[in-house]
Amino acid sequence: MKKISLSAVAFIMLFSCQNEDNGSEISQTDSSTLRNCATQEVLEAQLKEDPTLVLRMNQIEAFTKDAMLTKRLVNGKIVIPVVVNVLYRTSAENISDSQIQSQINVLNKDYTATNSDFSSTPTEFATVAANIGITFELVKIVRKSTTKSSWGTRDAMKSSKKGGIDPTTPTTVLNIWACKIGNGILGYAQFPGGSLATDGVVIDSKYFGLSASNSYPYNLGRTATHEVGHWMNLRHIWGDSSCGNDLVADTPVAKTSNFGVPAYPYVSTCLPSHNEMTMNYMDYTDDRGMYMFTNGQKTRMSALFVSGGIRAGFAQ
Repeated sequence: MKKISLSAVAFIMLFSCQNEDNGSEISQTDSSTLRNCATQEVLEAQLKEDPTLVLRMNQIEAFTKDAMLTKRLVNGKIVIPVVVNVLYRTSAENISDSQIQSQINVLNKDYTATNSDFSSTPTEFATVAANIGITFELVKIVRKSTTKSSWGTRDAMKSSKKGGIDPTTPTTVLNIWACKIGNGILGYAQFPGGSLATDGVVIDSKYFGLSASNSYPYNLGRTATHEVGHWMNLRHIWGDSSCGNDLVADTPVAKTSNFGVPAYPYVSTCLPSHNEMTMNYMDYTDDRGMYMFTNGQKTRMSALFVSGGIRAGFAQ
């Protein structure tokens, strides 16, 4: 069982993301393209710009640890309103309403364990595989034409003053921006505790929802599943360090990020010997290779929405 003291949380937050391949099977059709989530790098930049952020995140972590033991949702159900902000320069970037809805459908399936590939969960992990019980509802689509060829990861797309779109009521709405990020970044999210002005998730339009034009092997909408997991306080499965800690007890320790679709069992080089949970949504595998959360991740996410939690406004 993984354990961590609160004093170590800041250290984990400041650890740089490790993206090296550890020998997993890379997709033969697109081996030059690897999942690249910029969430950890964005967090590191925010921590440098705002020294008080680590204090807020430590407070959230302390509350989370307590809530996981003592608090429960009043009605046991969370429905998250979603606003999708589309920034486009080309017609391909101006993704359709149906493609946007397909992404909401994927989130609903993945977060309720009704995705068809959930049944592929290995028997070893079946007892911890979880129905998160959180659903998503598309409430508005905001579109804006732009001359920008890419937006990067400095949150410019979240500001109308910088040519982007301001978030809609982020205390009660999940804002998702669909745009061209650039530099091979599929998406990124802001962890709980950051500024409300930049709260939400960013997904490159090429990897948003289901579409024949989306880029294999990230064409099944799982980039959003992964990034929303970060928005709900989940870390990468390898804890962003070699054999690191993701603050969840029932996810086996992972050496580093896994790519492609590793064949099960994938034996970790972290000791003691065990199999890695490469099919967890918080790894870097292909969309077709990730299909489960765990009970520990569910408990961690749910703690955000209880009374006093940083995202309790979504439960009202």
